[in-house]
Amino acid sequence: MSSNVYQAITQRHSVRAFLNKPVAQEQIRRILEAARFAPSGVNTQPWQVAVVSGATKQRLQNAMLKKFAAGERGKMDYAYYPNEWKIPYKQRRVETGKQLYGALQIDRKNKAGQKAQWAANYRGFDAPVTLYFFMDDCLQTGSFFDYGMFVENIMLLAQEEGLATCPQGALGEYPDLVRRELGYDRNKLLICGMALGYEDKEHPVNQYRTEREKVDDFTRFFD
Repeated sequence: MSSNVYQAITQRHSVRAFLNKPVAQEQIRRILEAARFAPSGVNTQPWQVAVVSGATKQRLQNAMLKKFAAGERGKMDYAYYPNEWKIPYKQRRVETGKQLYGALQIDRKNKAGQKAQWAANYRGFDAPVTLYFFMDDCLQTGSFFDYGMFVENIMLLAQEEGLATCPQGALGEYPDLVRRELGYDRNKLLICGMALGYEDKEHPVNQYRTEREKVDDFTRFFD
């Protein structure tokens, strides 16, 4: 466990291989009890969370995998990424992909290996729990900002519990399917998902770390 905020932030990383070890519901509830104190504009508290495990998780991921295998490309409820990738964002994206596939020893010509690894997204990388985050569609851009703080709280609190996470846009790529399987109305936007469980610290995919820009590269001080 980490009780230091600086350590929790700097040690957090996206985990893509989990142990076959269940997470107690009381731990998840404890995380959410604290995460709910995230700030939000005029206290809107836009977050609505589905905690999915067991047979429900299996049924949902099987449905997504079936669509993916059939070549049905998913589409999120909103545009997460830019239509045109420009420097430096394109460069960072490419480098992240190189690190991921490099750690797994999947080269550029191995399209089957790349596809199999992408499919792992829809299984939540075999974590025992996936969280799905919903928001009413009447809310606007500011609520996405608020939601990010709530999701970050969850990831840092998971660190405190000795758990690992991976926030996933991919789990939001089949929103109609997820809403149908979990019984959410069409007016609930699916923001993203998150894998939650115990990290497999020996797995190669969890060994690399993405680079971060230096403070002086993104900050200007005005006296």
